[in-house]
Amino acid sequence: MTTTTANHHLSPAFPGRAPWGTANKLRAWQQGAMEKYIQTQPRDFLAVATPGAGKTTFALTLASWLLHHHVVQQVTVVAPTEHLKKQWAEAAARIGIKLDPEYSAGPLGREYHGVAVTYAGVGVRPMLHRNRSEQRKTLVILDEIHHAGDSRSWGDACLEAFEPATRRLCLTGTPFRSDTNPIPFVTYEEGDDGIRRSSADYTYGYGNALGDGVVRPVIFLSYSGNMRWRTKAGDELEARLGEPMTKDAVSQAWRTALDPRGDWMPNVLRAADRRLTEVRKSIPDAGALVIASDQESARAYAKLIREITGEGATLVLSDDSGASQRIDDFAASEDRWMVAVRMVSEGVDVPRLAVGVYATTISTPLFFAQAVGRFVRSRRRGETASVFVPTIPTLLTFANEMEVERDHVLDKPKKEGEEDPYAESEKEMDEANKEQDEDTGDQDQLPFEALESDAVFDRVLYDGAEFGMQAHPGSEEEQDYLGIPGLLEPEQVQLLLQKRQARQIAHSRRKPDEQADLLEIPAERRPVVTHKELLELRKQLNTLVGAYVHQSGKPHGVIHTELRRVCGGPPSAEATAGQLTERINKVREWATRMK
Repeated sequence: MTTTTANHHLSPAFPGRAPWGTANKLRAWQQGAMEKYIQTQPRDFLAVATPGAGKTTFALTLASWLLHHHVVQQVTVVAPTEHLKKQWAEAAARIGIKLDPEYSAGPLGREYHGVAVTYAGVGVRPMLHRNRSEQRKTLVILDEIHHAGDSRSWGDACLEAFEPATRRLCLTGTPFRSDTNPIPFVTYEEGDDGIRRSSADYTYGYGNALGDGVVRPVIFLSYSGNMRWRTKAGDELEARLGEPMTKDAVSQAWRTALDPRGDWMPNVLRAADRRLTEVRKSIPDAGALVIASDQESARAYAKLIREITGEGATLVLSDDSGASQRIDDFAASEDRWMVAVRMVSEGVDVPRLAVGVYATTISTPLFFAQAVGRFVRSRRRGETASVFVPTIPTLLTFANEMEVERDHVLDKPKKEGEEDPYAESEKEMDEANKEQDEDTGDQDQLPFEALESDAVFDRVLYDGAEFGMQAHPGSEEEQDYLGIPGLLEPEQVQLLLQKRQARQIAHSRRKPDEQADLLEIPAERRPVVTHKELLELRKQLNTLVGAYVHQSGKPHGVIHTELRRVCGGPPSAEATAGQLTERINKVREWATRMK
């Protein structure tokens, strides 16, 4: 990928002057991107910068320069949401650029330098914006450009509307889309493997931003626990979060954990509130955000927060005008908690958010990066962010890959049976935002029902490494991690986590494994079972059951059902290694008796 990264010999605040009418100093990467643009003067420019790095400041500084030098005569900003559209207009006004966020049609007032619109708005009236781009030299800023590929109509509308624009600046801060729809105005280059990938003109990744002190380091606190639920087919299943299981079982166990009527969510919210109290000792106005799956859950979480803390939580259910005001009010206050469906959209600026609870089943890197991006915006050096997540393997992988930069790939080869972890992002987002009475077509099936859940503190993930051992909620071991100071340098976080882990392992080793509760066994000594080993156990069980069929004369299904009744647990496909081993031993015992 052809890309320029920030000059690390410059301080983040270089050059210490306010160019082209801006009120603030530019960070090193912003200045570097400006210099690259001014040197090359391209018609299209793609800047990829991690959430919280300051893409808006860079884009508006560039807009100011282009207006000042008469390269363009007007500016059009295209944003994903109504709230962001207004946020862009407010940010532009602070540096002397007036954008109309309420523009819908007709001539623009003479006091304005341009308009701020949404992708949906462009989709409705592409010719209106094409005419505006043709009449005057226009800079188009496409914020979070991956949204132009969310649907064919949006991408086509952007091409139609802004093809005549004098300059186009594309911005993104999150991993690109998984589909192979080309994103408008993004350049693709073919690699040695014959596959075309997006080519950024300037990249400023999370790792660079962390080193510059521009973003906060993120501590992920992972919680496991036992889940029990009833499927739509009427079967009762049980599993532990984080154990190897089928994709469907993972999804169902995850939904069970997030059910507000179980014990998992109250325990995790209680832990997150204790973490927030610790963080507020050094960041007095720090706030916390729960990212909920749907409106019903969001309301239930807000009620739980009131019960746990004695204080109400700001509830944000959609991107309507009332929700926008509630976000602004929360950002300006010192209130502790906010609960939102859709995480308070990407780019929404609430810098004091320092603690998050990922309480949604959306499992794409695009959404996860956007969500974590709400907590990483740094205001002063040493601030840390803490995000609570369920022990779901895909989420833990995303957490461990925070610094991975991804390009948009065209011509992606799809292998037979291969699962694409980037697929269906938009479908999952739509599911998260469905109205509760919306017809889903599932009315003929029994409702999925979460029956029981508990929470176990599992581990801490930081900077690609894992720390800690399992512990009961409310225990000293859990508090050891919740009590990490909120103001630390990145290397201090690492050191503290190592010390806490060493202390816990030393405590755990005083008991032999056979006497220790599983919760007390440190990560390094927990049994790890691979998917391959699980398949071998299932194969061994099926072979033994097959042999016993001939010995007993009973059908396969009857024997498997009897094994489940005697040994407990779900069907073989969802059973853990321990449950499969127990059934193997039981079949052998039965076979020996019959001889």
